[in-house]
Parts: sequence; structure tokens; C-alpha cells
Amino acid sequence: MNRPSPSSLPALPRASAWPLVRALFKRPARVSAELVQASYRLDRIDADHVRRYSDAFGFPPGPVPLTYLYLLAQRAQLATMLDRAIPFRIVGLIHVSNDLAMHCEVRTDAPLMLVTTLSMPQPGDNGAVECVLETVASADGKTVFTCTSRYLIKRGKRGRHASASPSIMPAGNVIAEWFVAADAGRRYAALSGDWNPIHLWPWSARLMGMHAPIIHGMETMARVCAAFERSTNRRVTSLACRFKRAVPLGASATLMACEVPGSFVVLCSNRVAVEGTLGYA
Repeated sequence: MNRPSPSSLPALPRASAWPLVRALFKRPARVSAELVQASYRLDRIDADHVRRYSDAFGFPPGPVPLTYLYLLAQRAQLATMLDRAIPFRIVGLIHVSNDLAMHCEVRTDAPLMLVTTLSMPQPGDNGAVECVLETVASADGKTVFTCTSRYLIKRGKRGRHASASPSIMPAGNVIAEWFVAADAGRRYAALSGDWNPIHLWPWSARLMGMHAPIIHGMETMARVCAAFERSTNRRVTSLACRFKRAVPLGASATLMACEVPGSFVVLCSNRVAVEGTLGYA
């Protein structure tokens, strides 16, 4: 089977609030949960946008930060869900985990082809429904970066014996602390193009079934990666993370390096909000 040339593919949609408008009005299709795939081209990465992103989180100047690549993958993943028939609503999806890896140096002037595959694993024993979006970005047939994002579509039921067990505080060293401002979700939305209502205002979060607005998971991960790059003077080239608890707007967060090399946790209200591992060049 011949692979399409990047020039024959539709352009990757720009980051804006317009996809959210489309998502608000897109109804779930009556289709089975089979594999869905779409491909897009990106003629160049906006170097000025990369600089603004790096400045916002304190990344060292120069190379494209690993977490910036998520913005490109997310655009491809959202475009795939908008352009293909899928059996669930897009608005209100909750990011539960992410794997992201840079496979070679990222050039801002090199065209990319982004291929995204959407799949839906079998529902969990508690009825939770998730989807998985895998994006592979390549240039001249060579993989540049990969991104696998898992989203919660439908919450599962709590078991009768489920209880709020006390949180075990991990051992490690504090790397950074920060306060999540009330407008942090809107500021990151303007920077990233992710205008999911659960991140914006109290009223918009409530419309999506949330008690309060929460910060984007990958905004937190950008802070994590930037803090470790500053503290280690090494470049983060891969991450695997799981978002265990939401970090509300108006909360404080603490980043800790754990005893296992490369592992970390982000604490909020003395509970683990994010856990994961980082890889370095």
C-alpha cells in the first residue's frame, strides 16, 4: 500500500477556539468502536509560538520543548475526532494519561506528516469507557515524535467497598512549587488552543459535570519538564504520565523527584495528582 505524500494531505488545522465550536455541535455517530485514522500535514512549526511557549514555562531557549510537541499531536487528534465518525461526544473528555517521545531533533522548518489512530478499549469492569489516540509525526519517512493520549469518556461506578484511603506521601526531593491561578486555564487555552470548557470558568466546568474548573494536565506536565530541565541541566526527550487527580484552578502544586531515577509526582492538597517518569537526552 502506497503511503500518501505530505503535499496530498489536508493541512493540520490551526490552534483556535473554532474546533471547540465544531465539537460542541458534533453529535455522536451510531458507529462501532473500530479503529479510526486520519492524516494531516504541517508545513512548518511556528518558531515564534515555540518561543512564547518556552518563555511561558521557563524552558531554556533553543530546542523545541518535548511538551510543545503535544500541542501539535493534540491538534491532529482533535481534527481526527472532528473529521471522522466517532461514537462519543468530544467536549468534556478527561485526559487520564499520556506517553510522549521525541525520536530525533525537531526542526521548525521541516514539513511533518501526522497520522493519528483512534481506538476504544473494552470498558472497564466498573463500566468506565476510554479512548486512545496515537499520533506518529514523521518527516521524510523518519519518525520525529510519537504521542499516545488516553481520555475518559464515561466514568465508572464506584464499588460498594471503595473508600477514600489515606494518601501515602512519596519519599523524594521537592523540585518546584507553584500556585495555579484562577485564570491559568484560560491563559493556557489561549497558548495551546485547548478550549475544553472544563478548564475555563466555574460555570463552564459545571456544564460539563465538573464541580470546579481544573488545569489542563499537559500544562502541569510542561511545568514538570521545564523544572527538571532547569534543575538537571539536561533535556527531557520522553515522558510517561498518569493524571490521578484533578488540580483545581486556585490550588497549589508541589513537584517531587522520587527515589527511583527519572520518576516524579505532583502533589495537590497532599495527594498525588500526577505521577510518571521522564527520559533524558
